[in-house]
Amino acid sequence: MKQTWRWFGPHDLVSIDDICQAGAHGVVSALHHIPSGAVWTPEEIAKRHTEIATMKDGSASGLTWDVVESLPVSEAIKRQVGPWRDHIAAYKESLRHLAKSGIRIVCYNFMPVLDWTRTHLNWRLANGATCMRFDLTDFVAFDLFILRRAGAEDDYPAAIVADAKTRFSEMPEDRRAELERTVAFGLPGSVENLSLDDLRGLLATYAEIDADTLRANLVAFLEEVVPVARDVGIRMCCHPDDPPFALLGLPRIMSTEDDYAFVMRAVDIPENGITLCSGSLGVHPGNDLPGMMKRWGARVHFIHLRNTTRESSGLPCSFHEAEHLGGDTDMVALIEQILREEARRKAAGRENWEIPMRPDHGQDILDDLNRKGQPGYPAIGRLKGLAELRGVMTALSARLDQLAE
Repeated sequence: MKQTWRWFGPHDLVSIDDICQAGAHGVVSALHHIPSGAVWTPEEIAKRHTEIATMKDGSASGLTWDVVESLPVSEAIKRQVGPWRDHIAAYKESLRHLAKSGIRIVCYNFMPVLDWTRTHLNWRLANGATCMRFDLTDFVAFDLFILRRAGAEDDYPAAIVADAKTRFSEMPEDRRAELERTVAFGLPGSVENLSLDDLRGLLATYAEIDADTLRANLVAFLEEVVPVARDVGIRMCCHPDDPPFALLGLPRIMSTEDDYAFVMRAVDIPENGITLCSGSLGVHPGNDLPGMMKRWGARVHFIHLRNTTRESSGLPCSFHEAEHLGGDTDMVALIEQILREEARRKAAGRENWEIPMRPDHGQDILDDLNRKGQPGYPAIGRLKGLAELRGVMTALSARLDQLAE
């Protein structure tokens, strides 16, 4: 696997110098300042390439921009309303510009309204580290008593509604305000958060859109853009829902292996692929991550390695971001399947046999606790995760090489 690192651009508190010292070999980035539906121009793309290639003192970093995460799909495209056809045309043009700059992998998602959802951005663990967490009771309290979404009470079991009422009645005002900010945090890298009115307005636009409709819109989008990606040499890969269950009455269509199987078969072109995020998919107890990698490895173009721990049974559930080797996903078994897929690709003569991987998220530890960086993207916590993953990769690679002799 090529070891990469997500970077949010010049304003990221984790610098290109830090990434070099962490031992990553490539960078995952995006042009977050460009609105969804607009064209990524060659000039802006070239600027980001230069920023990644340059350390603070002006010397060469040796890093390359390997993956775009993400080239956003507009809400208009997801709902097929307004200027959605113009947005698809802009998306195709952006793909052409990215390909000319040397980019070969583009990650995207098709989650409506919210890109990811948590109730805590710095939940304290017993050892003093902090992590992101989704507390189901807190989320229901937000939905019922802060957002006041119409019909929300009908979406939850009576016992959870009762717990949420008690939780909210005991919740201090500062925690209520924090919960509101956290749920409406917006996209990773975004400079704008959603207000409650913004969120209510966006939710209302999905009133007539169910999972089947949203899935059909995804397939229609892919039928338009994947042939262009194929022609210019780009592989596209869809990120799973985070978390992998319905929230706020919104449809979820990329939460399970079956969801991916449907989309891979509907647009059966090799460039239509998967971002295998072990954290997002791992929250769903029905997802077998090593098995999914074994069955769909040929279509996996990009990998996020992180771990989560479910705190309750069934779905929806509470969960928190665990250490990379410490959650519900068998990370060693998953990495073994990734390495086996790479070996198959190499034996078949594929030039792109190596799959980019990044250590996704991380707990805030040590000086991370003072930096107050991008939630989920601390310097030291991710460095620890990358080191642990690198150790597993090294050990398994040596064993697999011995078996191949």
